[in-house]
Formats: sequence, structure tokens, C-alpha cells
Amino acid sequence: MSRRTTSLVVSGVLLVMLVVVAFSIPMPYVVESPGITENTLGESNGKPVIEIEGAKIYPVNGHLELTTVSVSRQDYEPRLPDVLAAWIADDQIVLPRDVVYPPEKSTKEVDQENQAQMVDSQSTAVVAGLTQAGIDPYAVTVKQVEPGAPAAGKLTASDEILSVDGREIDSTEAAVKAISAVDPGAPVSLQVRRGDESLTVEVTTEPSPDDSSKARIGISLGPPVDVNIKLAQDIGGPSAGLVFSLAIYDLLTPGSLTGGRFVAGTGTIDAEGHVGPIGGIQQKIVGSYDDGRGASVFLVPADNCEEAGGSDLADELLLVKVATVSEAVEALAAIEAGDEAALTLCGS
Repeated sequence: MSRRTTSLVVSGVLLVMLVVVAFSIPMPYVVESPGITENTLGESNGKPVIEIEGAKIYPVNGHLELTTVSVSRQDYEPRLPDVLAAWIADDQIVLPRDVVYPPEKSTKEVDQENQAQMVDSQSTAVVAGLTQAGIDPYAVTVKQVEPGAPAAGKLTASDEILSVDGREIDSTEAAVKAISAVDPGAPVSLQVRRGDESLTVEVTTEPSPDDSSKARIGISLGPPVDVNIKLAQDIGGPSAGLVFSLAIYDLLTPGSLTGGRFVAGTGTIDAEGHVGPIGGIQQKIVGSYDDGRGASVFLVPADNCEEAGGSDLADELLLVKVATVSEAVEALAAIEAGDEAALTLCGS
């Protein structure tokens, strides 16, 4: 064998070895794909996903689908072929592992953080949804009056406490503190809203059985409406806030917000109803469309609109740009009225 032939053989062997090594070394990436969806107007274990007490509930139909992305596990170690395949795929993206799973956090810690974000998003969505429906989410409301207590016959369940002895009340804690501070046995003056009336009610206090130095009148207080959200699937993160808000609004107002359509969406929400951007917008669009069996309308956060417009499905469903809960409600009303010209679409 000549020197030249030997060199070629050795080079070939080395090249094969390098390729084998390259294809077998774990890569520091995760793959993000379309995830599961869930209808917030649907049921979980035979009960509504969203249950509301303290207000009239109206019939709903159609879908208000929250959307998610699926991310490979923290301990998943993709090889080069896996990364290349995801890079080429239309419905997947490749991200550095440290972006999704900070190295200083365990899988359990990341999961706990995602669940905490979901709980926070639900709480904020309740505020935004009630506000959009014309209900003050911060109103301090009498939930129950104890029989035989000082307030019996003077206050009723659903009375809203506006002030205590002339001091404006802005929270349940403030109302309890103001009443407790009165000398036990002394009267306390309450300004309340009962229906459309504003009344001043005087109640003689009594000592609290738990602490005789503090006064009580025998009422329990809380928010005007109780909202409980229980999903059928284990979903975390803050990006379902917009959809939760819309579902709460739909349940509390006459008529169908969706018009019976399959509507999906995403976006964080704040207490003022502003919609914030999220990650994985194109994957969420694909997941909601479900090869034509799913959404015909997708609500896109304004800051994600440009990216969403690049979706291969931009011509298959309405990608509607929204910046607030109010804009989302108006957009769905325009679709129901057949006025698509009133919409701001992504990718058009």
C-alpha cells in the first residue's frame, strides 16, 4: 500500500470516527413542539373548568381554547440528528437548554415555578375578566350574616361595604380591622351599597369570642364573585391569562362570545387587562389548528403578531392581533357580525 493510499485510508477512518462522535455527543439544546390545548368553556371530571358563585351565569357554547407548547425534558440529551431534524421541521424550534432550564434550578424547581405562574395568571385573569364584565373585583361584600349576631336583620348577603365610620374601605382586611378597632359594645356606622341603593346602617358591636378586646358584628366578608378554575390537564406557565379572562367574561354576560366557533389564543394578562407576549407562538398556532380539526380563530398578543404572521397557517385561520381583553371581546364581536374588515390580522 502506497503512502498516499495509507493517508487516504487513515483520513477516511478519522473522518468516520469524527462523524460517529459528532452524531453521538449529547447536544445542549431542547426541542419545543406544539403542545396540548384545553377548552376553558368545557368540563373537567364532569364539572365546568371555570365555576363561578355569587353572580348569574349565562349559557356558553363553542371553544375558548388555551394553548401550550411541549418542551423536551430537562434530562433529555438530543444528538445531532435530533437537533437537525427539529431545525428543519416547520412546527418545532431548537433552544439552548439553559434558556428553558436554568442550570441552577432542578426540574422540580422549574415545575414549581411554572405552577406558581399558572396560579398567578388565574388570579389576575379573574380580576381582568370580572372588570370586563362590569363587576368590581375588589368590592368588599357581605357573604354571610350569622343568625342572632348584631348585624342580623340589618345587613344582608351581597351588601357591599363602602365605608366604616366614615373611613373608605378598599379591602376585606381593611373592613375587618376597622370594625375590630371599635370598642366592643359601641355602635359602628357602615355605609353599604345594596343593589342600586346606598344606605347608612348602624350596628351595635359585641366582643369577639376569640378576643374580648376586639369588636365584631357577625358577618363574613369576601369578593363579590368567587371564581374557581380547575383544568383537566397538568398545565403550567402564565400564558393562558387572556383566555381565562375571556372565558370568565363570557360566562358572566348574555350571548355567546365565540358565536359557537372554535377560538384559541394565548397571552399573559395583567389586572388592567393588558395582553402580554409569550413564547412559542407558532407552535401554539399549529397545536390549536390540529390539521384543520381545531381553531378557525386565534387571538395573538400584539407583540407576537409579526412572528405569528410568518406561520405557514396564516392563510388557514384568522390570526387576530389583540392588545387588551377589551380588544379581544370587540374582535370576536366583529367576527360574529361578519365584519372582518374591523380586525387587525397578523400576516395580512
